[in-house]
Amino acid sequence: LSLKFGDIGNLKGLVIRLLLTTSYYQLSVQNWFSLHRLQLLYNHSVQATFNATRIYAPASYSFHCEHVSSLQRYDALLIPSSANDVSKLWEVTFIDFQIQGFNIQEGHFAYAKDCASFFSPAILMGLVMSLILLLVLAYALHMLIHLKSLDRHYECKASPAYFAQMKDNDMGDEKEPLRSTGNESYELRSQQFCKIYI
Repeated sequence: LSLKFGDIGNLKGLVIRLLLTTSYYQLSVQNWFSLHRLQLLYNHSVQATFNATRIYAPASYSFHCEHVSSLQRYDALLIPSSANDVSKLWEVTFIDFQIQGFNIQEGHFAYAKDCASFFSPAILMGLVMSLILLLVLAYALHMLIHLKSLDRHYECKASPAYFAQMKDNDMGDEKEPLRSTGNESYELRSQQFCKIYI
């Protein structure tokens, strides 16, 4: 697949060539296409060659990726073909890249297989946070299930208070003592206290 820029200024002689292949895989019971190589040609001479990695999809689908680039910050799906190649001097980045080389119907892309893996960092963080919340919920339920009711027994008793008999000489101002015979004590049961057993 060759992309030509036509008569656009300095890009007039630039061609981007994409080498696609299709293969049948018995495990998935269908054909898959893959992008193997990307070449940059200028004035019919190859300027740079990149090997493509992880750019594949079922032949009846298209492939889509937000960034297909030779830069590490975009996960470097394009790798220079050799260490001594001048391709290292080039930086290639496709934004909102979508490709389909086979089974094209009515000039439209088919359903796209996206390059984003299921376990992206955001999804992993969401799964970890969900796991933490589930553990907290399970611990709370465990504590609620094993919560025991407090059995309380109340026992109220009167607090006796004892007072010695007053002598006659201490009660000079009183008209009449309470009792005048013997050493007697009097018990008041006016106060009560309660003991709670748990």
